[in-house]
Amino acid sequence: MNKPLLLAWVTSIIAMGGSLFFSEVMDFIPCTLCWYQRILMYPLVIFLGIAFYHQEKTIYKYILPISIIGMATSSYHYALQKIPSMHEFATCTSGVPCSGQYINWLGFITIPFLALIAFTIITISMLVLWKRK
Repeated sequence: MNKPLLLAWVTSIIAMGGSLFFSEVMDFIPCTLCWYQRILMYPLVIFLGIAFYHQEKTIYKYILPISIIGMATSSYHYALQKIPSMHEFATCTSGVPCSGQYINWLGFITIPFLALIAFTIITISMLVLWKRK
C-alpha cells in the first residue's frame, strides 16, 4: 500500500467534507478566495482516489502544481485575515469579505488556515512520492 498517496487522498476528502460542512450545515457563505481554494481542492479527491486505486506513483506530476497553487492561495487568504495592513490588497470586492473570519479557534485557526494545512499535507505527500521514484 502506498501510504503517502493514501494520506493525500484522505486529507483531500476531509478538506472537501469540512468545506461542505461549513457552507451547507453551518451556513457560512464562501468568499471569492474560498471558492478558488475549493476549485483547487475538490478535483484532488477524484484524482487522488483514482491514483490510489490504481497505485499510480507518478500522480505527483499532476497534483503538485495544483496543491502548491492551493498553498499560495490559502497563505494569501490567511494573511488577509490576520495581517491588518494586507486588507488594502484584498481581492474580494463584493459579497462576503475575504478578510472575514467565521471561525477563529485558539486565536489563529481559521478556514483558510485549515485549507493551508490540507494543501501542505498533500504537497508533502506528493514530494515523498516524487522522492521515492
